[in-house]
Amino acid sequence: MQKRRLGRTDLLVSQICLGSMTWGQQNTEAEGHAQMDLAFSRGVNFIDTAELYPIPPKAETQGWTERIIGSWMKIKGNRDTVIIASKVVGRTANAWFRGDRPSKLVRADIFDAVEKSLAKLRTDYIDLYQIHWPDRDISWGSNPTRVGAVARRADAVGTPADETPIAETLAVFEELVKAGKIRHLGLSNESSWGVMRFLAESDKGVGPRVASLQNAYNLVNRTFEVNLAEVCQREEIAFLPYSPLAQGYLTGKYDHGARPQGSRTQLFNRGQRYETPNAAEVLLQYSELARSFGMEPALFANAYVTSRPFVTANIVGATSVAQLDMALSSVEVRWTEEMQKAVDAIHQRVGNPCP
Repeated sequence: MQKRRLGRTDLLVSQICLGSMTWGQQNTEAEGHAQMDLAFSRGVNFIDTAELYPIPPKAETQGWTERIIGSWMKIKGNRDTVIIASKVVGRTANAWFRGDRPSKLVRADIFDAVEKSLAKLRTDYIDLYQIHWPDRDISWGSNPTRVGAVARRADAVGTPADETPIAETLAVFEELVKAGKIRHLGLSNESSWGVMRFLAESDKGVGPRVASLQNAYNLVNRTFEVNLAEVCQREEIAFLPYSPLAQGYLTGKYDHGARPQGSRTQLFNRGQRYETPNAAEVLLQYSELARSFGMEPALFANAYVTSRPFVTANIVGATSVAQLDMALSSVEVRWTEEMQKAVDAIHQRVGNPCP
């Protein structure tokens, strides 16, 4: 398991980051602990979580994932060897995060989120604290293949009146760094414009410099490559892709319309991002391609993401130790030029059906 520098920071993170969003909903505390035990025995040192988790978000379960991580670190006594990434929600009408009111990326709300996460994680600092999604009216994921409208400019500096200015949010993160509550700032579900605006403000001396970006990236959503890959490489921002298996749709288990009992889509009906027109046919093509190379589709899809030269750490998720074992094994796959040409041939025909 290789270790790679997180942007310009002094943190060295494993090339696999352990995702955690099922812990507390689909997975029990004991199962979450077992996944962490396995991952760390294989060289992982990096865990990604969020105040939002587990998924799907609910008032009654919100925060349980962080509690499970906190209880594991307390039992193991290993906080100094674990790199923790968590997230504050962006603008949301869901009122359970802030005591029965909506939330924005303003000082009171960010401080409230940090303090609650620190308590649940049983730690006094978070290594990488990320903005889960922007405080702007943009398409989810920030990198669609087409846009119907762009939020209009409402004042002289281009910030609509109801948006929290990026500089204001950055100033809050500067306070948190100085207080020792967080070490570094990361973004998630952000656009190339947004990343560059954060960098422009920090270059002017406002807040900490962005260390990382966490966006969706997989075989059926390569939109990161269009603009953000260059931004991250030239600006030395670590890329932490999430959803390498497209919420399980790249495992083959949903091929031909199957909906296995206990699967996320069968339980929660939240797979619309991967049920777009033509998606089923494309997903099946990737499953068949994986098997033509003698691999399970899940291993092939994770190996593709893990092998990308612009990826710092692939955020993998699982609901069983067996699934996690396969995801961890993706670092051992030798990704060949033949595999890449075959993947690119499909992509050339179908593009990004699930942005």
